[in-house]
Amino acid sequence: MKALIYKSTGSWYVAKTEEGKIVQARIKGKFKIDGFTSTNPISVGDEVEVEMENDLEQTVMITAIADRRNYINRQSPANKHHHHIIASNLDQSLLFATLKEPRTSQGFIDRFLIASEAYHIPSVIVFNKADVYKKKEQAQFEDWKQMYETVGYKVILASMETGLGIDDIKTALKDKVTLLSGHSGVGKSTFINALMPDLLLRTEEVSGWSGKGMHTTTFAEMFDLPFGGKIIDTPGVKEFGLVDISRQELSHYFPEMRVLINDCQFNNCLHLEEPGCAVKAAVAKEEIHPLRYISYCGILATIETKKNY
Repeated sequence: MKALIYKSTGSWYVAKTEEGKIVQARIKGKFKIDGFTSTNPISVGDEVEVEMENDLEQTVMITAIADRRNYINRQSPANKHHHHIIASNLDQSLLFATLKEPRTSQGFIDRFLIASEAYHIPSVIVFNKADVYKKKEQAQFEDWKQMYETVGYKVILASMETGLGIDDIKTALKDKVTLLSGHSGVGKSTFINALMPDLLLRTEEVSGWSGKGMHTTTFAEMFDLPFGGKIIDTPGVKEFGLVDISRQELSHYFPEMRVLINDCQFNNCLHLEEPGCAVKAAVAKEEIHPLRYISYCGILATIETKKNY
């Protein structure tokens, strides 16, 4: 029987069968994926094969996992040499950001976009709390909107207070599996509750069995959207960082730089002081937004600091 993983608490999983039945699931014996070192062999979004464990049909055993289309992972908090898979089989990622109360930094946004690029997952950026923006924030939004849309990202201005942009977000989410992220206080929970007013009740029903020791900041959870599609809420995704990206690779995850890399004089160009750099030439002509280049340099320096620490 096939099923889809909706939630993980480490040793037990919540799964939904093809018939739509919610069941508790666990792994049959030692379960490892060849060539993959992970603290959690099964993740939210995984398609699995299960078999009933008892006559009550309330628990099942996971016997196999289907090949993943993609996944997002992060460094395991317990072992820096291991990875923790956050979610798999994603169609896109959606970042909730705000320019005020609290302000989301460009660095945070770019790191999120880089991580999504690294896993070949398209991204949507929602700038929430438009109702509290003054002229300064409105001007910044227009600048950033142009900057990110020019690169190829979808940008939505929204307000959970006034309802602005909610229909646009629903359209973006419809019939897709979306990873949802954002800092605390940006209105993500308010948005989820607006989409699914019964979510709190359903969460209690689904997770009540899991008992002690559940780390809500570690494990993702997937929800069915009433208008089609699924969202995966990831309270801890903001912590995963860029652990697998080297200094040499970083520019590959800036789409506007990626298209110019082969035009640089040196094939190992970091786009800093090297002569014949096509990226720096594009920045000088403002074909690449200066803020994106500054962000690239800042992130590159961070990777270098970590390497030499």
